[in-house]
Amino acid sequence: MYAVYSLCLANLRKKKVHNGLIGLLILLSTLLLATSVTVILNTNNLFTDMHNKTHGSHEMLILGDELHDPYKLQEWWSEQEGVTSSELIPFRTISGITVQGKESSTGLSSLYLYMMDTPERPYAVDELIFADGNESLTPENGTIWLPTSIAYLYDISVGDTLGFTAGEKDFALKVSAVVVDMPYGAPFPTSVRIWMNHQDYEEQIHVIQGKDQYMMGLRFDNYSQSSSYWEQFEQDMGTPYLESKVGFEEMAAFYLIMNKVIGFIMIFLGIVMMLVALFTIGFTISDDVLSNYKTIGVIKALGLPSKKLMGVYLAQYALISMVAIIPGLITSQWISRVIVDSALSSLKTGVMEAKSDVNLVAFVLGILVFILVILCVLFYSNKARLVQPMQAIRYGMSESDNSAMTKRFAVKENQRISFGRAPLLVVIGLRNILKNRKSSILMTMLTIIMSAVLVLGFVLLNSISSIKQTSPLWGYDDSDIVLQINNQSIFSRAEFDQAILSDPRIKNFGWMGGINGVVSADGTLNAEHSDAQSMNFSITVIDGSYDEMGYTILRGKNPQSKNEIAIGIKVAKQLNKDLGDVVVVYLEGYKHTLTITGIYQSIANMSYSARIVADVVKMNNPDYSNLDTALINIEDNRDSDQIVNELNEEYKVSASAVSQQTLLEAVYKQAVASLILPMSIMGLLFTGVTIIIVYSISRINIRKESKTYGIYKSIGLTSTKIRLSVTLGIVAVSAIGAVIGVFVGVYFLPLILGSILADYGISDLPLILNWLGIIGFACVTIISAGLGSWASSRVVSTTSPQILVIE
Repeated sequence: MYAVYSLCLANLRKKKVHNGLIGLLILLSTLLLATSVTVILNTNNLFTDMHNKTHGSHEMLILGDELHDPYKLQEWWSEQEGVTSSELIPFRTISGITVQGKESSTGLSSLYLYMMDTPERPYAVDELIFADGNESLTPENGTIWLPTSIAYLYDISVGDTLGFTAGEKDFALKVSAVVVDMPYGAPFPTSVRIWMNHQDYEEQIHVIQGKDQYMMGLRFDNYSQSSSYWEQFEQDMGTPYLESKVGFEEMAAFYLIMNKVIGFIMIFLGIVMMLVALFTIGFTISDDVLSNYKTIGVIKALGLPSKKLMGVYLAQYALISMVAIIPGLITSQWISRVIVDSALSSLKTGVMEAKSDVNLVAFVLGILVFILVILCVLFYSNKARLVQPMQAIRYGMSESDNSAMTKRFAVKENQRISFGRAPLLVVIGLRNILKNRKSSILMTMLTIIMSAVLVLGFVLLNSISSIKQTSPLWGYDDSDIVLQINNQSIFSRAEFDQAILSDPRIKNFGWMGGINGVVSADGTLNAEHSDAQSMNFSITVIDGSYDEMGYTILRGKNPQSKNEIAIGIKVAKQLNKDLGDVVVVYLEGYKHTLTITGIYQSIANMSYSARIVADVVKMNNPDYSNLDTALINIEDNRDSDQIVNELNEEYKVSASAVSQQTLLEAVYKQAVASLILPMSIMGLLFTGVTIIIVYSISRINIRKESKTYGIYKSIGLTSTKIRLSVTLGIVAVSAIGAVIGVFVGVYFLPLILGSILADYGISDLPLILNWLGIIGFACVTIISAGLGSWASSRVVSTTSPQILVIE
């Protein structure tokens, strides 16, 4: 046992740098895997815990189109066993906020605001959790409660004064509290609930022309049984639910999407890092056995059993693993907390603690990494058991390997093709690569991974930050300017249309609105789907051309006539519909039979949506005018800011204009902020690992070739030229790996990542490929490998030829 201990200690002392490298690889593998699992579980746990703590709704009903009697509907749900319903909360909608009296260009002006007539707390469903400010039953007169989703995103604090426009007047209210509002508190907010004092609501909002709308939340004891309640509702009411409904999946989607994406990337890269670590361990053990073949033979001849010889490697790497895994697990908890805190800031009410079961999973993951290392060591150290003492002492290798090497030398002497005409530096570099094939393969794998990580991070961040270029592929329009009507009573659409048409800077425009659509359980027209549940989804209505507004389609075409409809991929999947099929849709209580002309993807409603032209609604409602958004395209993009300013000045009391670029940046800047940290961490980790591994492997190869390089120096070759030749060989290998990594990062990894986004309504991930930037990050990989190789070859210049020859 003492012999095993002594040999293990000798191995640890002899190769401190290399053992430290392997420990670092194991640490980083553990770090990435534990962080990814903790991020995913913490995200789900934090969301689930907060949803349960607030008695969060599973479905939010929005009533206001007078298709149902709100009070009768609320009474029906309150009588159902197994369902908790909230009371009806009146609200009106406006758009646009100013902070401290200043106009905001960050997207606040484009938010869709639900101004709520706040009832007294506590609430049976969707209780508000106070994150900042004094908790009270209702907001005090002159104050509001603001959701965390916009307070944190736009740096609005308790005590700030927000300005609003309602009808022909402006009013200001002070933020008295910041609250967690689960149904409308997710990241990437486009609509939020502003909680007002009842008196303020009556004085400021209730005077707006129109009627109150109502919200009502439903929480099911068993959400999986919700469909049976809706079937009963349809039987009792004699009609399916025809107004707007937001389901639990849609509420939860944007809470979870970013951390799922980040977690997936980290899991994938953690597995890859683990494979690299195992390959490096295998390479190191194999190289150690071959380099010390004669020594191992002598030790075995002296009586040390093969099992104890394998135990030397087991003890060595078990100790390295334990030293590396523990810090990896501890660090992963801190990094995961930072990532979760960044992506789920809207749920933050204090310090977010990791769950004990999450820590247990991370601990189990650490044990799994340890077991994998031990199995890898057992597999490769088995080569030491096969060493025959007599062959080792005689040949310094196995007899079969000696015979194979002798044959290779004979073949090389008879080869007609040689490097005789190649430059000397190239020959030395290629010889170093070809002779050390396993290390060359390892370095190629590393550069592939590093290049893929850097390229993927760049492509994702560039694609999201430049989303205006691909907005139609995310389900949005591609217009240049968006005008939102804030006060229908004083806005004249006819005058606006005339002014826009007479402006030579305007290319085209169209009007857009939204309406709720319902496919009845008995309205699919297909017998096999006659027992399907009624389906509610949002429908975009355009008075104009979808194509001119930039809406794209995956298959087919956008609707153009009153008997056509385009549907999202999730609607198509749930209804089992395809192009040319017919679907029966209820719009404002009227039944329409429409032909599917196109299928598209959209992240906004997870593709639970559809598109129709305004003529469809006007068939039963000729006076339909609920088109509150104008989409404007201009001839020259340089005129965008000027036109936006002119529109805001002209229609400041009735509408607000903003560029589409500002809208998209406001929504997705949080996605960029959430991705920057984890992608930067992973990029730096892989860059550092690549440099260190290349340095370590190159140093091992140089020491093995010390006699050869000593001879080179003795015949006049300078240290610089030797170092340059070795570095050129590594650069050539890394260049091959970088090129492969570019294709992996651009095409393969996004393809896998797209499988996650498919659950959110995106089947074809829209990417912007900036090849100049992609090539730049690929070059970082090559430079990193070159630096590691150049640094490792310094030993050549600091050692005299005489000593090298003696060695």
